[in-house]
Amino acid sequence: MLLLNVQPQPDRNHAVVFEALTLGDNLPARQFTDSHGNQVWRINLAPGSNYIRHDAIVAVSAQPDNQALGRNAVPLPTEQLPTELLRYTLPSRYCDSDKLANFAWEKFGHLEHGLPRVTAISRWLHDNIEYRYFSGRADISAWEVLQRGYGVCRDFAHLAIALNRTFNLPARYVTGHLPDIGFPDPENHMDFHAYAEVYVGGHWFTTDARFHVPRIGRIKVSCGQDAVDGAFSTIFGGATLTHFEVWAYQVARGTVGVGDPLDFSVRLDNRLTVQTESPYAVDPNWSAAPGEK
Repeated sequence: MLLLNVQPQPDRNHAVVFEALTLGDNLPARQFTDSHGNQVWRINLAPGSNYIRHDAIVAVSAQPDNQALGRNAVPLPTEQLPTELLRYTLPSRYCDSDKLANFAWEKFGHLEHGLPRVTAISRWLHDNIEYRYFSGRADISAWEVLQRGYGVCRDFAHLAIALNRTFNLPARYVTGHLPDIGFPDPENHMDFHAYAEVYVGGHWFTTDARFHVPRIGRIKVSCGQDAVDGAFSTIFGGATLTHFEVWAYQVARGTVGVGDPLDFSVRLDNRLTVQTESPYAVDPNWSAAPGEK
């Protein structure tokens, strides 16, 4: 059996225009919503190879992270936090904030509580933890990443979450797509991306220590306490992932359709300039960007 978690969540910063999901040769499947609001498919795999493909064309806001939220948010006292958010203040399997409490308070305890501290944590991680492609491990926690000093986006997210939780700020793990809109990537890496959201003053603010710059075009797929909840696939039994390919890039309206072959020649991103248009939404700050898995 397989739990598949690849479809974008409803979000204020993007709108799914077209979407198609192929689950092998009509594999038995049903969809459910988990406790974090993720849209998950429960699939019974068949003997042999099973081919799964998800394609989507998504309209995304041309505004960078947190642009519409303001910077004067005041953290809520713990006793005023919504009950359903309290779980995001607690240690979890990969965000072992209890082990990081002394480090967090020594390093960041003197800073203003709220967004200034969230930003300082992100900056410190960006400057002091090495991003090392292909270094990811499924069994490593935030505390262990801090000890070894390097990791992938998943590890940066776990560390940011754990450190913010030590100050009783709700923080959650987010996975999704991040096209290179306004951000050149010479090595052309494409994969699912992991980052964090921190709840301050009634809003979830994006914090991404991997890059530590505001980014455009995030397409949120799932969220949860850590990578256990945000996994794109969870396999039960003896199945093995044999091939995996992800891509997300910006195109002009009408140039790419759902199910078309991969064609990087039509990309508008992977450069400093940002091309915007408003074909799919009333907001003039929207741009067309597909996310394909």
